[in-house]
Amino acid sequence: MPAPRLYVTDAIVLTRFDYGEADRIMTLFTPAFGKLKAIAKGVRRTKSRLGGSLEPLAELRVALARGRTFDVVTQVQVSHAWLHLRDSLESTATAWYLAELADRSLEERHEAEGLYALLRHAYELLDAGMDAGRVARWYEMRLADELGVRPEVDRCVECDRMLDADEAFRWVPPLGGVLCSRCPGPPADRAGLSLEALKLLKAYQRLDVEALAALRLPAAVEAEVEQAMRDFLRYSLERDARSLPFLDEVRRG
Repeated sequence: MPAPRLYVTDAIVLTRFDYGEADRIMTLFTPAFGKLKAIAKGVRRTKSRLGGSLEPLAELRVALARGRTFDVVTQVQVSHAWLHLRDSLESTATAWYLAELADRSLEERHEAEGLYALLRHAYELLDAGMDAGRVARWYEMRLADELGVRPEVDRCVECDRMLDADEAFRWVPPLGGVLCSRCPGPPADRAGLSLEALKLLKAYQRLDVEALAALRLPAAVEAEVEQAMRDFLRYSLERDARSLPFLDEVRRG
């Protein structure tokens, strides 16, 4: 039985760009259909019924008509605007970074309810005022889970021995996590990981968001874990996120 031409779905806008004189092409993230391309015709005209609703960083209820190249947006309703998320430039930049990671992780027209729920919850946390860096690390770790590449932080990825607190650790993304001091690999001055950073990586795997939000940690440990997860996702997704330079500039500023 052929799929109906008209359908309605929840969606988050991942990317968009102007097309022609008045149209806009978007990448929509949906729970049942995964990532899909859609066109909003005439959306950039001042009298368009869709213009004010088709915004990124919001959850939408979208009606679409299947098309040959792009599905066509016919109606839009904002379900969750997450307006407080936009009050902080760092939260906004972080939200764009999380959207890019989702975009890189998704195949077109494949069900992705778990990933959709993950991005939606991350936006809820940013909107509620949780520290943007903590939200990003929580999201990155659970994204790795969803993709089936959960980093190993309890055992050595080479010899499978439980890690001891009094040894040296190395973070080796191509191997999938932490390498112990007994196994050959990169020297510690190139891939070293502190015990405090290892504990924090374990916390991101095991603790809920309320416990993570309450942690009090030195900035150096947070920065070490941030770099470790960036390196891990760069290897897993085979490239750096293009939004990271802007996010870093916002945080420096």
